[in-house]
Amino acid sequence: MKTIYKSSVILMAVALLAFSCKEEPKKTIATQSIDFTHEGDITIFLNASDTVKTKFNIEFAETDYETQTGLMYRKGMEDDQGMLFIFPDQRMHSFYMKNTEFPLDIIYIKDDLKIASFQENAQPLNETGLSSQVPIKYVLEINGGLAQELGLSIGDSISFSRK
Repeated sequence: MKTIYKSSVILMAVALLAFSCKEEPKKTIATQSIDFTHEGDITIFLNASDTVKTKFNIEFAETDYETQTGLMYRKGMEDDQGMLFIFPDQRMHSFYMKNTEFPLDIIYIKDDLKIASFQENAQPLNETGLSSQVPIKYVLEINGGLAQELGLSIGDSISFSRK
């Protein structure tokens, strides 16, 4: 009787191990694609003049959720599109590319609407902090490489409007 009991216990233990070690298929969480929403326009002017360098259709990021999410979970943007972050006050800010799938130029802008610094070609999915280097109030994100292609520089100014 003891042999049957031991065999049953061993059989149950083996069965439990076999079923408990079975790997569950990994669940993939699909994020919903986020489309660009044209909420306004931004114009960038040549340093110390009213000569227009370029214009972009922009989406605004102002709420905590919008500023924390930014352009995450998107596949890309058109070259005439960007996102303008507006902060309540001028101070140091740092951005990262977590969950951002395409390279960006991050343009840091002071409260006087002048470009203060750049982070060009920020790498997708990189979580390294990218500091503004100086206190700023606005950030414009555009496709990576456009700042250089358009000849944007520190001291250039912006104006923006809502639709």
